[in-house]
Amino acid sequence: MWAIRDVLEKYPQRCTNVGIYEDAMFSIAAGMARRGLVPIIFGIQPYLIERTLEQIKMDLAYQKLGINVIGTGAAVDYSKYGYSHYCAEDVGVIKMIPGVQFVAPGSAKQFLKLFNDSYRNGETTFFRVSDHPNTNYDPDVEFGKASVIKKGTKATIVVVSILLDSVMEACKDLDVTILYYTTLEPFDYETLAKNSPSNKILICEPHFEGSLLYDIHKGLPDRFLMIKHVAFPREIFRNYGSYSEKVNYYKLTSQNIREQAQFLIEAKS
Repeated sequence: MWAIRDVLEKYPQRCTNVGIYEDAMFSIAAGMARRGLVPIIFGIQPYLIERTLEQIKMDLAYQKLGINVIGTGAAVDYSKYGYSHYCAEDVGVIKMIPGVQFVAPGSAKQFLKLFNDSYRNGETTFFRVSDHPNTNYDPDVEFGKASVIKKGTKATIVVVSILLDSVMEACKDLDVTILYYTTLEPFDYETLAKNSPSNKILICEPHFEGSLLYDIHKGLPDRFLMIKHVAFPREIFRNYGSYSEKVNYYKLTSQNIREQAQFLIEAKS
């Protein structure tokens, strides 16, 4: 646990390394929460979510415990370690467990704000931290709320977390609305409904395609929607390469975002 070695040294009575035993780590944290503490768990996404799914369901969600889980290595951040260290399904998995919150900040500043807003709210909350944050756009955010970055009329871009830089570059001169989401559960339906003047939606999400599709339909009921995606495809990633090579291969790029946005703008409703 080199990433928190300084914390382990500074707070030996408040921090411990459980080791590669994530399911037990969740159960330990559940016991602490039952005694009134507010535990924080740190690890990498696939082991925190896929290895411990039963503990998340029974120890945390079922008992309605206030525990914070901070996961690094989102999607393909650990590109060189192969499929065992990938977790593009994290958002979809957690959002299917009722009562569990999911936060995906796009920068260190946003993480601190969202964490401080929510860590004592009595809910189980997952924080998806990426090694590739936005560097050009870092708007103020609020837990549970989407940010309206830009208003337009021809289409609505729903962008999540670290894809904001790419979306802003792609759409800077397009007549579109851009809604920036860092809290994915609970989902802000109100902002979506108030800022979707067209029925054309482009979802840009740095995880599996379709992870927010249910929320888009729920937030815009009784509409005939035209929806496009820029996201990782729902497949097993068997290719190798750097993070940037994977992003380019799966087309999570400004060029593809612009192409999809222009397609929606030009398409007949």
